[in-house]
Amino acid sequence: MTESRNYRLVHGGGDEAEIPHILIVGGGYLGMYTARRLEKKLGAGEARITVIDPNSYMTYQPFLPETAGGNISPRNVVVPLRKVFDRVRVLGGRVVRIDHADNTVRYEPNVGEPQTLHYDYLVMAAGAVSRTLPIPGLAEWGIGIKTVEEAAYLRNHVLNQLTIADSTDDKDIRAKALNFVFVGGGFAGAEAIAELEDLVRDAVRLYPSIDQSEVKFYLIEAADKILPEVGPEVGGKALNQLRRRDIDVRLKTFLESAVDQHIKLSDGTEFDAGTLVWTAGVKPSPVVSASDLPLGPKGHVDTSEYLTVNGTDNVFAGGDNAQVPDGNGGYYPPNAQNAVRQAPVLADNIIATLRGNDLTAYKHKNLGAVAGLGLHKGAAQLFGKIKLNGRLAWYAHRSYHLLAVPTFNRKLRVLSDWTLALFLRRDFAALPEMSEPRQAFEEASRPQVEDGHLRRVS
Repeated sequence: MTESRNYRLVHGGGDEAEIPHILIVGGGYLGMYTARRLEKKLGAGEARITVIDPNSYMTYQPFLPETAGGNISPRNVVVPLRKVFDRVRVLGGRVVRIDHADNTVRYEPNVGEPQTLHYDYLVMAAGAVSRTLPIPGLAEWGIGIKTVEEAAYLRNHVLNQLTIADSTDDKDIRAKALNFVFVGGGFAGAEAIAELEDLVRDAVRLYPSIDQSEVKFYLIEAADKILPEVGPEVGGKALNQLRRRDIDVRLKTFLESAVDQHIKLSDGTEFDAGTLVWTAGVKPSPVVSASDLPLGPKGHVDTSEYLTVNGTDNVFAGGDNAQVPDGNGGYYPPNAQNAVRQAPVLADNIIATLRGNDLTAYKHKNLGAVAGLGLHKGAAQLFGKIKLNGRLAWYAHRSYHLLAVPTFNRKLRVLSDWTLALFLRRDFAALPEMSEPRQAFEEASRPQVEDGHLRRVS
């Protein structure tokens, strides 16, 4: 079904100006699930729905560490938005300004001139981006793990570092290539370093010149613990798991500089590292601050328990870019668990507003937290009482996320990746050139010198 046909179906054959327009900023967990529920429960003539996102797909972020480790194909952790909608228009681009006073957004398509779009109902589901600090060298050499592109790049990059080390006798180059630094000991950092350490440990056997003792993984965490989401007892056992794998975990330590890939830590340690992964927190998408919507003290959209934006009419928010009160004087953590569960409440409250009905407050009891720490290793706290480590936690991690990943198609593809891994060895093919696909063509097109004369390669 083409995009233009989708758009006509949304109108239901009526006058476009008379049909309320629901505009959803962001196609992640909250945006996709909200749009799906709206089109399911609203009649074709009740509203037209638009989702704006730079990407044409939703990314299931909990699977990104396994994607970086090569256990799941990058294609299988994304869900094409147009595939899951029937009556929703998907626009590829960015909202760069929101003027709720005029009920308009400034939208920049991926290709083409900026446009101003009008809405009647607005959903802020823009998510979050990596929160960086003004550390010298970080912007030039660091990489996050918030997108599927970053996860795929990391896998290729890490394997390529082994190739670099295996291809030289220079001790300094080898040491730099075999030093891997991860900053941030939350879910993203702990899971990413565990998965990639697993990958490297398996891959090193293919490189006869590299001894496992030469490979150094560092996890740098400013707090006095890792994985605070699973509680101190389970987090402490997870810390011991990582240290038993010779991962150098530095607590109460900061990255001070990464200029020219030379790492300086607050404890005085200095060394060169070819890999620097930054997972030290997130912040709301920049579009949140580029608006006239009320914000909380940390820059999130100020949201009520009904997922409406305080002090506004017909604006709703949730997920990573919103602060939603939990009824106990605090706020729900901006994670995937809450975003997925907020979506039906948010969608139903939009419908209630459209139809003049009462709104429903969002209430959710934390189900717990699960983390995968490599093959057959994990940490989990379930329902506040059940505490798991090792293989049982790993089973809990995979079971939960297999149920949570959207669409049967993606569930089956992920399960196929895991099943094949039981019978086939891990794939170690590195494709670092994928990050610069035109490089070979550009080199072939450059003028060449032959016998003092320039010639072009044919």
